[in-house]
Amino acid sequence: MNIKFTTFNLFQFTAPPFSWYFKKDRFTKEQWEQKVSWIKDQIKLLDADIIGFQEVFSIEELKELCKELGYEYFLSVDKPKINKQNPTIYKTTVLALASRFPIISNKNVRYDLASIKKHNFKDKFAFSRVPIKAIIELPNKTKIAVYVNHLKSNRLNEFEYIFKEGTSLKEKIEKTKVALENDFSSALKQRLIEASSLYMDIKESKIPTIFLCDLNDKEFSMTIDALTNKAYHEELEEDEYILFDSYYHCEKEIYNPHPEQKEIKRTPTSYYFSDENVIDFIFVSEQLKDKIVSYKVFDEHLQKNRNGTLLESDHAQVVCEIDID
Repeated sequence: MNIKFTTFNLFQFTAPPFSWYFKKDRFTKEQWEQKVSWIKDQIKLLDADIIGFQEVFSIEELKELCKELGYEYFLSVDKPKINKQNPTIYKTTVLALASRFPIISNKNVRYDLASIKKHNFKDKFAFSRVPIKAIIELPNKTKIAVYVNHLKSNRLNEFEYIFKEGTSLKEKIEKTKVALENDFSSALKQRLIEASSLYMDIKESKIPTIFLCDLNDKEFSMTIDALTNKAYHEELEEDEYILFDSYYHCEKEIYNPHPEQKEIKRTPTSYYFSDENVIDFIFVSEQLKDKIVSYKVFDEHLQKNRNGTLLESDHAQVVCEIDID
């Protein structure tokens, strides 16, 4: 049977009268209604069976929204922290998962002590957002593991390296060595430990696995190696993967930002000023990589406004359809 999965960064999903981060940053009643209406329309357009959400502040409001649209099953494993001086201000976001099929259990993902030591992390470690790991039973009785994640934000400093296709893992490690050893990029170090901890959890999975995420890092990044590649964690002469980027396992769409271009180009999911970035991903395990039916990026709202709008989202949504026996 074909199942559709999507990853959806909601961009400050905060119901009034609450604010995100600062008191001035809040929606009016009319703005909130407009945002909710757009999200509902977008979810209908995506028509996914299972949705992983990022940037959630108002959990109950999202749960009710999803229920109205036919998603009977909903999961969030954390609560956003509030400002102690003003309890109407949220300080942190959480993740959520909506499903048309039963969520039969959720599992804790623990941080990996060996990865903390390997990356010389000196402070007390915690995931920047607590991961979701849900076991879902499909109508054909197949059980799948679905992870939802939003890794540590990329601070875009000079040590947040951009690698190209074909850059070897050895080159990546060598180039980032000085920055990591000297704590020049705490965000990168945090992200690598988060990805490594998730890798350690995923490698033990015995069932088909789908990973829905805002990676906060780019295509070909070392973060992806930490999440997917055994060679990052073991002394292997060649790359060996436990997760696969679903984009590369289906027929490609041609993305032409300029009419004269004809080559296949991956559609960005986020923009930073003039930079085009792919930071929203759907990874799948070995059992599923050859069963991907389609992969699509929904970015019409970003074509109108590359930076997005608070009343919509600053991320595109990624939908992957998979034939799961």
